[in-house]
Amino acid sequence: MSWAFLRDLLSGVNKYSTGIGRIWVAVVFMFRLLVYVAAAENIWKHEHDEFECNIKQPGCENVCFDHFFPVSHIRLWALQLIMVSTPSLLVVFHVAYRKNREKQHNQKLYKNPGKIDGGLLCTYLISLILKTGLEIVFLVLFYKLYNGFKIPRLVKCAIKPCPNTVDCYISKPTEKMIFLYFLVATSCLCIVLNLAELSYLVFKYSIKYYLKRHVKKQQ
Repeated sequence: MSWAFLRDLLSGVNKYSTGIGRIWVAVVFMFRLLVYVAAAENIWKHEHDEFECNIKQPGCENVCFDHFFPVSHIRLWALQLIMVSTPSLLVVFHVAYRKNREKQHNQKLYKNPGKIDGGLLCTYLISLILKTGLEIVFLVLFYKLYNGFKIPRLVKCAIKPCPNTVDCYISKPTEKMIFLYFLVATSCLCIVLNLAELSYLVFKYSIKYYLKRHVKKQQ
């Protein structure tokens, strides 16, 4: 799978981000996207082929695998990466709208089209709220789908067409567990960064607005 579009998106967003936002971009690119492409994708590459049950009943292994892994960890992680990066497009589109508006009017309408103020500030805050919400949704989804953030070595399956309770073994459970914890840790870090940036922007522009009103009253 090509991740060039996500890399380009993150590079574009980096131009209009605050300092905390740039740290978020670095975390997503360095510790999530690159780790996914370089290592995690290969670990889950043959997970279905390496899932073994101690019975050769036709269809038993497939049914058990589908029951315990309704969605592949790695595919869900890929979907999470795409979804939490998508709200950043709102900021890119808003800046593009400002530039296009200046071009249409053939005059300078903004001091800097990429400066976070006015309508762009609202768009930026909405994108932060969406990213935080999506991170939380995916963490809950991971927890619910797999009954916690763990990968057992052995699972017991008694689903038809299995004739009785059979033991099924998951390949490389320790290695997968390490990457699953890494996934959860980086997601939590991104949530903290998003909340920190949201708080910073709200506090900064609240103080700015208050001082502006205070000066007007004095005048």
